[in-house]
Amino acid sequence: MTRVWLALGSNLGDRAAYLQRARQALPEAGITVRRASRVAETEPIGVEDQPRFLNQVLEVETSLEPRPLLDTVKDIERQLGRTARQRWGPREIDIDILRYDGRSVDEPGLHIPHAELQNRPFLLELLEDLKVR
Repeated sequence: MTRVWLALGSNLGDRAAYLQRARQALPEAGITVRRASRVAETEPIGVEDQPRFLNQVLEVETSLEPRPLLDTVKDIERQLGRTARQRWGPREIDIDILRYDGRSVDEPGLHIPHAELQNRPFLLELLEDLKVR
């Protein structure tokens, strides 16, 4: 099993329920949640004229390699009702791979560590909640 850190975010509808439903869907997809940060309400980045987000970071374990893991979390987003909108715009649920047990991946559509991690102070703070540096 590989240790991975995922970010959850939601700013549409019942934001807390979307985070909860995402956490519940992960084990059904072969992803075991080990620890969870606090939930933080954050300002939107990129497209600022949208509702505030609820964000959380999860430490998980999985046997999925990075690309199948990305496919799996994107399937969970769709199952929970995420619809395609503008980049960095409002969303029901967003699940991002932040880190994958020290590995680096740079492929089309998949960058680990997450390409925007250093530009998201709230994610760094939530990782710190889990004592991840």
